[in-house]
Amino acid sequence: MRTFLIVSMVFFGLAGCAGREPLRSTPDLTVVEGASELPSPVRSDLTAPDRPALIGPLDTVEVEVFNVPDLSREMQVDASGRISMPLAGIIYAGGKTSQELAGDIENGLRGRYLRDPQVTVNIKSSVSQVVTVDGQVTEPGLYPVTNQMTLLRAIASAKGLTEFARADDVVILRTVEGRRMAALYNIAAVRRGMYKDPPLYANDIVVVGDSPQRRMFRDFVSLAPLLASPLVAILR
Repeated sequence: MRTFLIVSMVFFGLAGCAGREPLRSTPDLTVVEGASELPSPVRSDLTAPDRPALIGPLDTVEVEVFNVPDLSREMQVDASGRISMPLAGIIYAGGKTSQELAGDIENGLRGRYLRDPQVTVNIKSSVSQVVTVDGQVTEPGLYPVTNQMTLLRAIASAKGLTEFARADDVVILRTVEGRRMAALYNIAAVRRGMYKDPPLYANDIVVVGDSPQRRMFRDFVSLAPLLASPLVAILR
């Protein structure tokens, strides 16, 4: 059985709250006062733990061949994970670290063209730094993350909500220090300035409308729209 740690929940409107039992701690639910948003991820949350940075399709890499400026260049990995390197030919880059790709390029150049090539590869940009936007948006998909990415901007990148989208049912899923967390937001409330537009980070998943992620809250939370504050939970 999953355990949910509810970080915060504030109901909107005294009239709307009349007769509604406040959320209380139970063996499966611990209520903690004072927080109203997901915490920012720590540095380890923004990188894959215990895994090297891998090159993927459509990433951009910079290849530098020491003392051979004509071979040094910036190039994009194609959709099948390959690059075309002068003299070395077609080299598969997908799933490799920059050091591994540099070694493959050195092997391709060694002997026939250069006696002892020294190659450095840097990942200039990675399309893996994205958020996933799914559900009742016009164009679900993966969208690049910038320092200014927020929930409203991500939805705008997805061309906005569909005509009958449930703006009060928007879930953000995030991993923070190895723990899966979720927050339930009301887009209309954010647009009205009732609480701030939450920032998004790489690997976040945004789901608009009814979904398994939204239904996780069903046993604990009234289905009334959340207007005054988001609901935030740690999933175990």
